[in-house]
Amino acid sequence: MKYSVLFPSKTIEKKFLKALSNIPSEETQKRIKKSVLSLADDPRPYGEPKLKPPLDVYNYVAQYRVRVGDYRILYDVDDKLKKVWILTLRRRNERTY
Repeated sequence: MKYSVLFPSKTIEKKFLKALSNIPSEETQKRIKKSVLSLADDPRPYGEPKLKPPLDVYNYVAQYRVRVGDYRILYDVDDKLKKVWILTLRRRNERTY
């Protein structure tokens, strides 16, 4: 069964889209969009470990991540409601985790 891919709030969605638009490479932007949409079919892709410990992001808990080049999409999965909550997009560096 497919999951719904959502943002927990409009503010988080705006921040995600702003971070996405600030990425200079259009190819990377397309890959990130594709990865976000693919979470509907497979919310826990093979080879992407669960975050240990989970990260607090805007008063939510990110338990998973997807790697797209130098960027990470941090998100959480609600299996009962069949929803994937996209929390943030970050460039990989010391502050990411």
